[in-house]
This record gives sequence, structure tokens and C-alpha cells, in this order.
Amino acid sequence: MDYSSLAHDPDDPAGSSPWSTSPRAVRSRSIEEPSVNDRPTSASTEVGNNPKTNGSSAEQRQAGEAQDDGHTGLGIDTASGLRTGRDGSRETDDDDGAGRVDEPESTREASGIESQRGPQARPEPQRPLAQRYHTPARATPRSSIPQYRLQAKITGLERTGRKDPILRFDVHTNLPKFRTTQFRDVRRTHSEFIKLAEHLISSNPEALVPAVPPPVTAAGAGTDEDEARVKAFMQRWLNYVCSDEVLMRDEEMVLFVESDFGYSPVVRIKQPATGVRRRVIKQFAPPPDDTPELQSARPTVKLFYLCTMEAGQKVDKVVKARRSLGLAESELGVKMGSMSVQEPHPGLATAYRKLGKTIQTTGDYHAAQGTAEATTLGDALTYHSSDAFIVKETLTNRHILLRELLQAQHVSRSKLSATDRLKASKSVKRDKVDEAINALDDARGYESHLSEKTQRVTANLLQARRRWFATTAADLRASLRDYALRHIEAERRTLALLESVRPDIRAIDASGGLSRLGRETHPAARRASLAASQGPRGDAWSG
Repeated sequence: MDYSSLAHDPDDPAGSSPWSTSPRAVRSRSIEEPSVNDRPTSASTEVGNNPKTNGSSAEQRQAGEAQDDGHTGLGIDTASGLRTGRDGSRETDDDDGAGRVDEPESTREASGIESQRGPQARPEPQRPLAQRYHTPARATPRSSIPQYRLQAKITGLERTGRKDPILRFDVHTNLPKFRTTQFRDVRRTHSEFIKLAEHLISSNPEALVPAVPPPVTAAGAGTDEDEARVKAFMQRWLNYVCSDEVLMRDEEMVLFVESDFGYSPVVRIKQPATGVRRRVIKQFAPPPDDTPELQSARPTVKLFYLCTMEAGQKVDKVVKARRSLGLAESELGVKMGSMSVQEPHPGLATAYRKLGKTIQTTGDYHAAQGTAEATTLGDALTYHSSDAFIVKETLTNRHILLRELLQAQHVSRSKLSATDRLKASKSVKRDKVDEAINALDDARGYESHLSEKTQRVTANLLQARRRWFATTAADLRASLRDYALRHIEAERRTLALLESVRPDIRAIDASGGLSRLGRETHPAARRASLAASQGPRGDAWSG
């Protein structure tokens, strides 16, 4: 597995990283730590070599500041305390020497220089080293905030009969919660992926967890196309989960990767409302929502869920009908081929035999076309329907959270009113006061907790909603494109097969096969061409 595309993070708390030798890492170190040749010779070096000034650290700092003035266009004469302007003139400040007679000479000169430099000439107190010595044309050092990564790559799929398939994958990460940065040949069954997805949905209401793809496709278990599609779909699911900033930091992700003997969620979190209560809540109008984008998202997702489910069911009916058509055509081809035995005319017997085989092959093509339709379009619609259902339920959980926040706000107002009434009463008991204050604090604390949770969920769902809409549209367009290409290919194959039997029909007799109908042959100019319309470049009439 190639992880060279990941960026090196020098602040990686997970320890050593395989990215330490990447060119990007070398460039970042060269920017943050300039070489000695790139740094200008400062006045502190000259002061350090002068035996008269080696004992004074204040004078060394003074010389360094004088070198900074050289960059800003101002010069400082440390011997006389004069300030030299850009035009070469020198100015003196008589007030700098007052009140500092008892101080050492080096300290007095340093403080005098600081007071003489002014607010514009004074350098910034915390200027980085790279910004101080490098020219503005060079790149600035990137932020020191670590960029965490979690990547997984499907490497194999194992099937044993009808048992749950086993998926093998490699993991690379720099998250500090993991024991190491690389995990090779992690083996998990498809049902364990479903357990992980159910936990992520319940414990992360601010994230949209995609539905786990099915373990088998309509192509048929054991076929090469089925294995390739299952691996591609599971790889896409892992890419989505591992790239999400919320899901990749979940504790169960660590256990899912590092468990040696299978995986089962340690913490089981239930949905905020289930069963009859959830169905009753859905019957009410949605709560007031100050986010129009999420407010309009749930009806759209629900409509998409219902339409894809209905379209998937209709595609299944079309597939069944096409497969039935294929079986009927195969039977017709067999019966037509058997008619060649009883036909005395040699040309017609040959036509019966070859036409029967052609119709039988056409039936096989139609059966294969039905399987292709179910694989390319039926499976895609079924998956997007289940995925949209999860998104719809996640948005419903947000509505339930908004209702709980409104109830908490109502409880807080009622507790505050009770406290105000107690305050205005003439006889006040200590135990009632303490009870009212505690109840008000608890109500306000719970309201604050729900308010923060609602804001976090809303902010994350806004980003997740845009990402889900974009990825779903792209996946559905790709599925429709694949379906159209497979359908066109199947129709061209069928047309080429039917054209291959046309010479045998024309060669029944000299009249072009029409003498048995009592008709004369057509002129040669009006006779259709026997050239095949399907070639390597497509249709002959497509240009």
C-alpha cells in the first residue's frame, strides 16, 4: 500500500512516521531552521569577538538591536548614545540620561536605546526567526497544528460458501490514540462493519454515516465482477468514514482496527427515540429551525429515499421480465432448430437451424442484459435508498434534539419564575430556597448542555449535508452512465448477432428466400446491403 501521498506532520504525537524523508518534510524543516550561511552576520558576533565587551550581556543585546535597526533603516551609535536617521544626521535626547546616574553604563545605554527608537522603529517582540532573517519572497512556515490522518485500503476479499465474507485491509494513521502508525492485514467480516456503522450512527448525531454496501451484488457471488464491485464499494465506504473529522476520532475506530479476535462494540448507545414514540414524534410538525439549509434538507432527502426505493423496485420488475424473455427466446430457438429435421427444402432447413441458434443466443444475451441492469442500476438505487434513509433518520434526530432544547428552555423559565415568586413571598424557608436554587441551576446547566450540543450538531451537519449531496449526485450519475453504456453494448451485440444470420435467410433459394411466399425478387438496386452495421468503431451510421 502506498502512503506517500500523505503529508508529513512534524508534531505527530504517535511517534516516528514513514513520511520523515519526503521532500515536503525536508522543505518545511529548511524553512523553519535557516542555515548559518543564510543568516546575516549580526553585531553580536563582533561583540563576542571583542575582548572589551565580552563580559556584558546587555551590550550584546544592544548590538543585536542595533543590527535590527540596520534592517529598518535606523542606525544606533552605542558609544555615544546618538541615533542616526536615514539621511545621516544624528540626534540626541537629553532626557535619556536623567534619573539613571546610579545605573551601570551598559544598562543605561540599552534602556536609552529602547526609549530613543520610537514605536515605529521598535521590532516586534515575538517575531519568528524565519521571518526575521529571510526575505519576504521566501515561503512562510506552515502552521504547527498537526493534521491527523486515517487511511484504510482494501487488499482482499475472502468467501467461504454462503458464510459472511471476510475483508482484508491495511490501515495507516498518525492519530495519537492508536498503538502504532501502521496495521497490516486487518481482517473483519461484513457483519462487523455493520456493527461499527450502527455504533457510529448512534454515538455521532452530528455526522452522516453512509450505509454499509451489501456483501454480494446482482452479478452473482463468486464472479470477478462481484468481487471487484464489493471491494470498490467497501473501499469507498472506508474512505468516507476515515476522512470524516468526527468519525475518525471515535473510540470504536481504535477498537475496530486493533482488536485481535473479532470486533464488537464496547459501548452500545441507543437512538434518542425508538419504536412507537419515534413514530408519534414524526407525526408532529417539525420544531422551529433557524437553519434553512437543514430545514429543507429532510423533506428533500425523504423524497429522494422514496423515489429511489420505488425506482429500484421497478428496475427489479424489469430485470425479472427480461430474464423471462430470455428463457422464452431460448425455448423458441430450440423448437425452431428442431424444425430443420422435418423440412425437405435444404436451404430452408439450414435457415431454420441457424435461425434457431441465433434466437437461442439472443435469449442468453437478454438474460445477461437483465443481470447487467440489476448490477449497474438496481443495486445503485437500492443502496442510495438505504443511505438516504439513514440521512433522513439523522436529520430526524436533530429535530428531536431541538424539541428537547425547547423543553429545557421552558423548564428553565418555569424554575426562574418559581424562584422569583419565592423571592417575593413574605415567609421564606431556607430549605425551599436551596431547593429552588438547585433546581434552577440544574435546569440552566441542562439547557446550556443541550444548546452547545445543538450548535455543534448543526454546524457539523451543514458541512456533512453538502458533502453528502455532492457525493450522492456524483455516484448516481456514474451509475446511470454505466447502465447506459452496458445497455448500448448489449443492444449492439444483439443487432450484430441478428445481422449474422441474414445471409442464410437470403440464401434459402435464388429468389432471396421469398419464393415460398409467392413473391418475386426485388431489384438488386433496392435490395438491402448485406454489410454488417456494427464494427469496431461502433454503428456504421454514427459517422
